[in-house]
Amino acid sequence: MSAMPTPPLSPAPPIGRLRGFHPGWFGAVMGTAIVGIVGYQNPGNQAGLRDPSHSFGVFMVAVAAILAIGLGVPYLLRWLRHPGAAVADLRNPVAGALYGTFPGGLLVLAVGVATVGPSLGAPDAVTTTVAVLATIGIVLAFTVSVGFAYLLFEAPQIGPQTANGAWFIPPVVNIVAPLALAPLVSHVSPGDATTLIVVGYAFLGMGLLLFVLVASLIYDRLVFHPLPAAPLAPSLWIGLGPVGVGVLGILRLAQVGAPMWSSAAGAVSAVSNISAALLWGFGLWWLAAAFLLLGGYLRAGGCPTAWAGGRSRSRSGPTARRPWRWREPGSQGSWKTSPPRSSCCSPSSG
Repeated sequence: MSAMPTPPLSPAPPIGRLRGFHPGWFGAVMGTAIVGIVGYQNPGNQAGLRDPSHSFGVFMVAVAAILAIGLGVPYLLRWLRHPGAAVADLRNPVAGALYGTFPGGLLVLAVGVATVGPSLGAPDAVTTTVAVLATIGIVLAFTVSVGFAYLLFEAPQIGPQTANGAWFIPPVVNIVAPLALAPLVSHVSPGDATTLIVVGYAFLGMGLLLFVLVASLIYDRLVFHPLPAAPLAPSLWIGLGPVGVGVLGILRLAQVGAPMWSSAAGAVSAVSNISAALLWGFGLWWLAAAFLLLGGYLRAGGCPTAWAGGRSRSRSGPTARRPWRWREPGSQGSWKTSPPRSSCCSPSSG
């Protein structure tokens, strides 16, 4: 009697949209709100562009608010209905850091509302909205930065080559906190204003020191190990975020804190300007290094077009190979290991 033929294996069912909802989507809120803030302030101070700049800024901040609602609902529903998938992403060394975009989006949106809100009237509503967004954003920023770091500490599979530019995101959202708190200083009592300024400096120090630690890990990874695969090259540009936001945070806190410093306000302002210039100088170095690294990837044939925890594409192939152990975002499977690369940034590895 002949053996029964083995039926063909059916393909694995696709991950549902809510289950596979990527934690990095809230970065769209951050980027859109930032464009609105910068546009509203009319860079270059051109008189003829003042009204169009204000209209553009208000529009972009409104779009960011709509995105925050539209993306926030599935973001929260995923944690409620698919907590296993959400936690699996949090443990991913790339996707996990992108959870910082959620509090980051709320904090940047708070800055956006404080920037464009006064021109729309209803100052009390603007202040309340900024306070709510800032409070929620700060609590979540602290939680994500501590939680993601702890998961890295206790994960046995984390190695030096796991370090990537996405790790800058949790620190940078802490640095945004002072910019979200600054607009509230003039609306509270002197005692509460002092508290807000102290909290602002605390989060600024927290974020900048974490930035230094992460930058050291990235520097070590770039010098002593093969460069990341091409799809992760854009993540190196995130290093400019803590620099730019840090400069603004230092200057803004010195400005709103002038009454607290009284006669020492001039000295605090001078030290803040010098500190901001020092940090800005490091940003120039990072910008130049990022350009050189990008040029190296392009010459090697890898054209990074997207990145985010295993969903990246490049010219060299439809699916990039990863130089570390990783999980697909949204999955709860075991960690997978990429084959070793013969070249740090060759087309076959990108």
